[in-house]
Amino acid sequence: MPLLRVENLKAYYLVDLYGIKRAVRAVDGVSLQVEENTIFGIAGESGCGKTSLIKVLSATFMPPLTIHGGKVIYDLGDGGTDVLALDEEDLRKLRWEFLSYVPQGSMNVLNPVRRVRNTFRDFVGAHRVGTMRHFLADVTEHLGHLGLPPEVLAAYPHQLSGGMRQRVTLALATIFKPRLILADEPTTALDVVVQRGVVQLLKKLHAEQRNTLILVTHDMAVHANLADRLAIMYAGQIVEEASTAEVFGNPLHPYTSYLIGSLPRIGDKAYKVSAPGAPPSLASLPEGCRFHPRCPHAMDVCRTEEPGLLDAASGHNVACFLHGQARRG
Repeated sequence: MPLLRVENLKAYYLVDLYGIKRAVRAVDGVSLQVEENTIFGIAGESGCGKTSLIKVLSATFMPPLTIHGGKVIYDLGDGGTDVLALDEEDLRKLRWEFLSYVPQGSMNVLNPVRRVRNTFRDFVGAHRVGTMRHFLADVTEHLGHLGLPPEVLAAYPHQLSGGMRQRVTLALATIFKPRLILADEPTTALDVVVQRGVVQLLKKLHAEQRNTLILVTHDMAVHANLADRLAIMYAGQIVEEASTAEVFGNPLHPYTSYLIGSLPRIGDKAYKVSAPGAPPSLASLPEGCRFHPRCPHAMDVCRTEEPGLLDAASGHNVACFLHGQARRG
């Protein structure tokens, strides 16, 4: 059984603005499976629903984001548990020991008026009763393993560089060695040198703790370096999913081809062509395939029918009528 199985998940923002009610369909019929001990990447443009999806997977979403259908099933050794059906106490037990969540902008989640030591003390005390006497030695050892000196514990967040704050956040997320880590844009706002260090750190943690990592980022280069399997998200839906090598070597969806084609390459001076137009509003989606207004290969069927995510090759799923797909059910 996969560690995580998502079935036809729908999560919308219900907005009432000036008396006008709208549903922003941020996650709209997403289905995927994540195997244990793998790194699963989710890519796509800003505003495609990646962060909303990861909030639902971690059960950290709040209104106006609401669930309108589907399941998020984790393998806890009990044949599968739907995290959306758990109460708050069960969710508290689930978080950080089974799964941890590194939110977008995680460098800024540290309390600016508390020393790093106190942040760790609060965190360890909330999840592990009776371990406070030994917590300092354990935290110091864990930080050192991630390349951070003990002096970090006495510092305030503003006294640390962006890369060090990101490492502290990753240390918080991994101190209990969870089976699953959900990381939302962990390299955003970092320069390329620090970004490389964070990527190497994520690789190291995955190799040593043998955990599963779901990595959300718009940076395709980061996925190329980290992910074993990659899902491409567009306008609230998964439009392609395959092994990372297969996605980069043989992209089937036109949107995926644009994403990969935008990557810079050493010695390549050719003009980069991006997808024309802009992503649609998730509150007013086009009929048919959601990419068809921007697609140079759009056919009549694309304007009226919505393609389903089907297996076009062995383990390579794509939602595109160019590959003989049936309409989405």
